[in-house]
Amino acid sequence: MTRFLIVEDHPLFGEALEGALQKEMPGTDVLQATSIDGALSLLSSTEAVDLILLDLVMPGTTGLSGLIRIRKAFPRIPVVIISGYQDPQIISTALSLGVSGYLLKSASKQELAQSIREVLAGSICLPQAYRALARPLRSAGPPQEFLKRLHDLTPQQLRVLEMLKRGLQNKQIAYELKISETTVKVHVSDILRKLNVLSRTKAIVEMAKIDFTTLASQADAKREQPES
Repeated sequence: MTRFLIVEDHPLFGEALEGALQKEMPGTDVLQATSIDGALSLLSSTEAVDLILLDLVMPGTTGLSGLIRIRKAFPRIPVVIISGYQDPQIISTALSLGVSGYLLKSASKQELAQSIREVLAGSICLPQAYRALARPLRSAGPPQEFLKRLHDLTPQQLRVLEMLKRGLQNKQIAYELKISETTVKVHVSDILRKLNVLSRTKAIVEMAKIDFTTLASQADAKREQPES
């Protein structure tokens, strides 16, 4: 039995995607999570998942942090992004992080199912208009060395880095994560060391080079919630 995990905070789309999978691929087992933390908890407590279907904009995370956390914790599980955005830079960055596919929410049920079958068979699936550009997009992606350094961060350090990017100060980060300011300072020092940068400003600048900057402006309607 093929097991999927849908990570999507919009219940209607999550249910529609689950229905499409079960209709086009009978006998599949579909799990759902509405946050990155929920997805990681499910992945840690359930039997092996064959494929993760991930929305990019989720509560408590922006840009790359959610995808990086999942890739870091479960690097062997293929991840397919399902998004409404068609920006080549978004696709480029997703490919650079090792996703197995990038599918559009506007695709038909049949297209989604066929693309997912191809991913399960080992292929990389992209929207039709971008398939011929797969190799150039990979080479045009963000600096691989910095991405590698990001993967060295712990989940808690990724949370702290995301909050730094949002402009939060140590006291605010400590309050949101329910830790001491001293612990925050230790995390920040470790983050700067692992990323090989001299200041938090430089870390934020480097993150901005590879983040899905277009998503930030397009996702204003989404209410950002701090991760626990």
